[in-house]
Amino acid sequence: MTSDPSYSALAARFTGRPATAGRRLSGALAEVVLDDGRTVIVKSADGPGAVRAEAAGLRWLAEAGSVRIPRVHGHDEHRLVIDRVPRGRPGVAAATRFGRDLAALHAAGAPAFGAPPPGGPEEAYIGLAPMRNAAGTDWPSWYAEHRVLPYLRRAADDGTVTSAEAAEVERVCERLPGLAGPTEPPARLHGDLWNGNVLWGGDGHVHLIDPAAHGGHRETDLAMLRLFGCPHLERITEAYGERAPLADGWAARVGVHQLFPLLVHAVLFGRGYAEQALAAARSAG
Repeated sequence: MTSDPSYSALAARFTGRPATAGRRLSGALAEVVLDDGRTVIVKSADGPGAVRAEAAGLRWLAEAGSVRIPRVHGHDEHRLVIDRVPRGRPGVAAATRFGRDLAALHAAGAPAFGAPPPGGPEEAYIGLAPMRNAAGTDWPSWYAEHRVLPYLRRAADDGTVTSAEAAEVERVCERLPGLAGPTEPPARLHGDLWNGNVLWGGDGHVHLIDPAAHGGHRETDLAMLRLFGCPHLERITEAYGERAPLADGWAARVGVHQLFPLLVHAVLFGRGYAEQALAAARSAG
């Protein structure tokens, strides 16, 4: 393992332990071994406030005491130091624990829909896309205004969706009060809960990384988990329901909740995701 003085020095500074080795894993990630044998990850991000948002989100999720979250050792303006998660294999027992723990995380709640984590910026991110955490009291109107329409407009401006297609999604937003299901309190969301941010740890637990944490509707996290697939997904969902039953009709609302991440992907990655977003809008009925 080769040494990277910059990342090693940052890891040593925030952990209080000398670094013995380090290596880059990618352009944004480095791995650093400390003198006590532990390994930490140093993650970099260039967006203004991106590291602050991620650190605040990780800490807020960890405060719930449910799903495993890597410890945040510290951060500067552009780099974050967290524990590395030793990898294991997906299993039914871990999926069951994760489903129940995710329900407990959501139940920890948030002050409002759109509320940022304590200490987190209002102007945050989901992946590489800007995401504004502006509070609202009514989920359907908040979701339309702050989660669906900003990305729809960006996609329309970029020519990724046509004006006629944008109008279809806008009509779904107008109908959200009747499509949203029973009123629920704001949940404490991971916010970017796709399979790549779900790590099956060697300790037999699921660990979550890279949040876009905020107050939202709990079905949004579950819908995002279904978007790209996840090992033992049905067992996760069943275990979630054992701890916190979902409202009747939740499966029919998956498309409504997937509009947000699909439009984010359309903005970042193009037309294929725009077509999926339109399919999700049409599935809302």
